[in-house]
Amino acid sequence: IPIMADPSNGVLPYLDIPFQHSHPDVLRRMARPAAGAKTLEEIAAWRAICPDITLRSTFIVGYPGETEAEFQHLLDWLDAAQLDRVGCFQYENVAGARSNALPGHVAAEVKQERWDRFMEKAQAISEAKLEAKVGQTIEVIVDLVEDDAATCRTKADAPEIDGNLFIDEGTEGLKVGDLVTVEVDEAGEYDLWGKQV
Repeated sequence: IPIMADPSNGVLPYLDIPFQHSHPDVLRRMARPAAGAKTLEEIAAWRAICPDITLRSTFIVGYPGETEAEFQHLLDWLDAAQLDRVGCFQYENVAGARSNALPGHVAAEVKQERWDRFMEKAQAISEAKLEAKVGQTIEVIVDLVEDDAATCRTKADAPEIDGNLFIDEGTEGLKVGDLVTVEVDEAGEYDLWGKQV
């Protein structure tokens, strides 16, 4: 993290860590050693060292035995963690996985409802974080140029996974791979818009 905090090192401040869940009992059933409270402390420490760090993760809802209270713990943890980029999957049996034999499989409609609630929470966090970038000047890399628009990525956007920054005007002369400075003038749930400065 200290290396990421110093831009002269050339390492992007971006971590993709598959937390999967936050409740200790669910993590135990998943055979994962992490503890949600300790993870929040680690996230706070990383941000104290490197305030510009982007944190991405994926989660599973409806893991066998997941109770409503355990799921609510995950939503509360997500509020506290304020991750920048989040993906979520509904648990499904996989051939040969030991989780297939666990008791308490969650009904499909409950998994869907939990996924919907999770994504609503994650979307609201993403939208607020992106809204805070409006008015900032940032460097982006150009991924695609067509007609009068360019599709770009910030250092917080993994290609084909995270959001984009779109430039809708003033794209003359831009080429794929160019690094350009833009002023962010609009934010959506997952994407940004800006103009070249």
